Amino acid sequence: MLDTEKFIEEKVEWLRNKIGGEKAVAAVSGGVDSMTTAVLGHRAIGDRQIAVFLDDGLMREGEPAKVLKILKKIGVNAKIYEVSDNFFKALKGIPDPEEKRKAFRETFYRTLADVAGELRARFLLQGTIAADIVETAGGVKTQHNVLEQIGIRTLEKYGFEVLEPIKDLYKPQVRQVARALGLPKEVFERRPFPGPGLSVRIIGEVTPERVEIVRKATEIVEEETKDIACFQAFAVLMNDRGTGITPDRKRKYGDIVVIRVVESEDAMKAKAAELPWEKLNKIKKRIIEDLPSVTHVLYDLTDKPPATIEFE
Repeated sequence: MLDTEKFIEEKVEWLRNKIGGEKAVAAVSGGVDSMTTAVLGHRAIGDRQIAVFLDDGLMREGEPAKVLKILKKIGVNAKIYEVSDNFFKALKGIPDPEEKRKAFRETFYRTLADVAGELRARFLLQGTIAADIVETAGGVKTQHNVLEQIGIRTLEKYGFEVLEPIKDLYKPQVRQVARALGLPKEVFERRPFPGPGLSVRIIGEVTPERVEIVRKATEIVEEETKDIACFQAFAVLMNDRGTGITPDRKRKYGDIVVIRVVESEDAMKAKAAELPWEKLNKIKKRIIEDLPSVTHVLYDLTDKPPATIEFE
């Protein structure tokens, strides 16, 4: 059982001692891990930490403004950087999932290095958790925020030192800490979202056009499952296409979207959720109506293992 108050006290003191009189940036994405880390950093050094949101063009609809509003409300100094061109350029022509993750990681940290240099920050706080390290070390997939553990020396390569105050916690424990820190319910109960964003919910090459399709489909899935207790609910855009029929009975060759909803405690194992047929049918209907390029909507029944939660 985690003693949250003791954990918070120890980590705040640890961060304060590590950072000293220097400045720091905290990489935030809107998820509970990064937001918890940013609040710990703020408690440790106040406004000498700036929470940085990289608007990479791969986030949920309206995410930058939403994150900034929450951080300002709880008194955390924050700044948004619009850097989507950097990421689409880095991901162009890369269909392989591991190569995409690595390209995202390099662009993410090179961009943060520029930001840290601009702000004269020597430290980067990030919300790496235990599951990220376990999956990367085990060869399941490269988590973009696992660096020192695989031999990447950030001070030498990027010019900042990475601090990971919650790296020994799993998701349920992070939620406990977030609640104890006073983060709003919309943060500590929020469903996980991958660090590389929608790029790993697109099978094959990532383009702005394909991102818009999966972004809208994800918004529909999240809206229609908000009353369902589950760990994650999202949409995936496949690389294959399927034949469909237009309302006027003409042949149409279009996109295939997969819906994935899973139940899990800590993301190490997961079970496909048994959604009511009426719910699945409503999601399918909305996706087909709102996204004219889509001809097929599928539901993923696979648990973890043998699958991972995300497709890539």
